[in-house]
Amino acid sequence: MKITPVENKSFGAVVTGVNFSALSDADFDAIKAAFLGYGFLVFPELFPSNEDSVAFAERFGELEFAATSVLSNNDVNDDQSVGQIIDLDSQRMRMIVGNSFWHTDSTYQPHSAKCGMLSAVVVPEQGGGTALADTRSAYARLDQATKDRIEHLSAYHSNQYSQANDLGDFPDIQPGTIYHGEAYLRPLVKVHPETGAKILVIGRHAFGIPGLARDESRALLQSLLDHVVSDESRVYEHAYQPGDLLFWDNRALLHRALPYDYASPRVVIATRIKGDDSEFACDPADAQAQAGRDALARELAILREETTDRHYHATTANSRMQSI
Repeated sequence: MKITPVENKSFGAVVTGVNFSALSDADFDAIKAAFLGYGFLVFPELFPSNEDSVAFAERFGELEFAATSVLSNNDVNDDQSVGQIIDLDSQRMRMIVGNSFWHTDSTYQPHSAKCGMLSAVVVPEQGGGTALADTRSAYARLDQATKDRIEHLSAYHSNQYSQANDLGDFPDIQPGTIYHGEAYLRPLVKVHPETGAKILVIGRHAFGIPGLARDESRALLQSLLDHVVSDESRVYEHAYQPGDLLFWDNRALLHRALPYDYASPRVVIATRIKGDDSEFACDPADAQAQAGRDALARELAILREETTDRHYHATTANSRMQSI
């Protein structure tokens, strides 16, 4: 096995000469150390089975979901052949298009995710990759005045907010899905539970910093995001080849899907590791959760008046809600 740092980047490594179906404890320990140090790992042309990739992921913790094709823009048949392209106006495709904005997975859930994994099966001729951004390096390079300003600030996180803000998409509240009506408060600055590095918890799901006016909150969140991606050494774009597996630390990085022709099939198998207690915000039954629901309701009411410059210009969607 060989682990090679990505050139000219503050993060990332490529792992070759590994087989998930016969992974020794020593190799796994080396992979885990590289994962924590580099933030993301690329396993080129690995072609893992779903069973092997899930077994690998389970060594990092409890799974949020396992080996699903829900992030693909087409159905996958039982024999793994490519099925019908999903309607662009469906809620599933709206969710996929929304993923093209910078985000951290599951910050809109009680536990934000620990790790993300994508395995490429079918890739479009152009685009369709995944970009990642290093919030560890970005935080370290903030000026001291900004560090002091954001040290004790928090923001609410909601997938309903991000869909409305980015796309003008307002799906109805449906408990048990990603459109559950909750908004979870998370600090802007967090200490990584395993490395001790300070990281930024921002991205498209974040809104409504308590104590700041709406315009000030939006401006601050946007300025932090702009800072993260302003240095090309902190941003990596992976162009998938069939069989590639990408594995990243959701606690330390932002990511986004790179655009592609949505009429061309793109099949990726996704597995997500649930966050540990360090990634817990609150339970919907907790008294503090009502403040998040109220903040989200206020924000959505404002956004409904501002949809004219957004992608879908819609308040309803006619396809099934997604549960992840």
